[in-house]
Amino acid sequence: MDEPRLNIPEWTVSELSSALKRTVEDAFGHVRVRGEISGFRGVHSSGHAYFALKDESARIDAVVWRTAFARMRVKPEEGLEVIATGRLTTYPGRSTYQIVIETLEPAGLGALMALLEQRKQALAAEGLFDEARKQLLPSLPNVIGVVTSPTGAVIRDILHRLADRFPRPVLVWPVRVQGEGAAEEIAAAIRGFNALPEGGPIPRPDLLIVARGGGSIEDLWAFNEEVVVRAAADSDIALISAVGHETDVTLIDFAADRRAPTPTAAAEMAVPVRSELLARVDGLGRRVLTCWTRTQEARRVALRSAARALPTADALFAVSRQRLDGAAGRLPRALLAGAHRHRSDFSRIAARLTPLVLRSRVARERERLAVLSGRTLRSLRVRSERRRDRFTAASGRLTAALRAALAAHRQALVRDRERIAALSSRAARASRGLLAERRARLARAGQLLAALSYTGVLARGFALVRGPDDRPLRSAAAVVAGQRLSLQFSDGRVGATADGGTGATPPTSPQASPQPSPQERPNPARPGRRKAPAAGQGTLF
Repeated sequence: MDEPRLNIPEWTVSELSSALKRTVEDAFGHVRVRGEISGFRGVHSSGHAYFALKDESARIDAVVWRTAFARMRVKPEEGLEVIATGRLTTYPGRSTYQIVIETLEPAGLGALMALLEQRKQALAAEGLFDEARKQLLPSLPNVIGVVTSPTGAVIRDILHRLADRFPRPVLVWPVRVQGEGAAEEIAAAIRGFNALPEGGPIPRPDLLIVARGGGSIEDLWAFNEEVVVRAAADSDIALISAVGHETDVTLIDFAADRRAPTPTAAAEMAVPVRSELLARVDGLGRRVLTCWTRTQEARRVALRSAARALPTADALFAVSRQRLDGAAGRLPRALLAGAHRHRSDFSRIAARLTPLVLRSRVARERERLAVLSGRTLRSLRVRSERRRDRFTAASGRLTAALRAALAAHRQALVRDRERIAALSSRAARASRGLLAERRARLARAGQLLAALSYTGVLARGFALVRGPDDRPLRSAAAVVAGQRLSLQFSDGRVGATADGGTGATPPTSPQASPQPSPQERPNPARPGRRKAPAAGQGTLF
């Protein structure tokens, strides 16, 4: 066990903090730091501003004194990416280091704010934020559903405000409001409230409140997730978003039917004040009763005035009665006069309708019919003759046209036959020329193939050496002693075994190695009768 080091000097906490402060300030002095502003909630009552600068993996506390804040051209804003210039120091009260900022320069939106804006534009393009999708809030909900943390002060503020204004039954769906998995729990709570059946054991809320207290943009990020925004937009129950303070804006605020600046304001939007509602109902009742009384009194006065101006029933029917009595007295005389007049007219007409008159009328009609029949026959004959003449002329024209068309077709056929004959001769000449050209090309290709083929080389007395895998060997270094080889000549193959030579024998002149005669070439079918190799062939045999 190590003995205590008694020679180490003792420091007080204040001395150690001061020494660390001097070390940090002397080592760094003025620095320029680029980062995203986080946790800025406005200027403190003292005039100073406190927030943090962060990037993907670290953060540093920052402070702007009142005098420097007044001189700044660019003021700090939540989520703004800036380049800060200042002095690095420590804060002994919390044992932390911080940067005292003197100037700020904008460097663009932070990563979270850029992602938030991109997601907002994408969801708005789908129509999730349209005003036409939003519902009206119920004037007095029977049951209110609240989606929030059960341990925070938000639910207590909502319940307290509802109790003060108009007590209503409240269903609380406990969820996490920040951290991993919070967005999924909030979306599941909204969909769970919407899935409750009407008249079930658990009453279905008429209004939903999604609430959370204030915090940084990272703390409120769960309410910017797409799953939460879609659940709020798809909710069939009217929904109030009460996330953060009045300056905090999340994407669920745009998808909700109503946005409240605070959870307390959401409770005020949800229900009216009961005393004010009762006073209003009483006032409306009194106004309705007063209006009805005045209307009834006015109608009574109007009815009395109208009754005094109307005549009596006897006065109304007196004239009609007199007219009826006079018409009843004149009716018998009028009937007799009418019957007498109709009888006179009948007698006069009957006197005119004698048999002679009727016979003469029938004779005149017969004569008229005969005249019309003759005119009709003449008209039919004339019309038939005209149509016959028109038919004859049309037949002549048609015959002439047919003859002209037949002659034209014959001439066209003659021209087509001549053209076909010319084309046939041209095609025959072209075919013969093409065949001759193709034969010449084929002959040239055959000559080229014969010139390039290795069989021609073999015919001149050379041999092709192949290894055991039947692949050609191009150098003596590829041959191993005792290796089985195959020699291909122009008229067949011969097997051979390599000896222990180290290289190929240099070629001899044509005079030194004359071409063997066909009788001297080995027979591939009888390898056992191979003759001794020539002097210029090396020791392969």
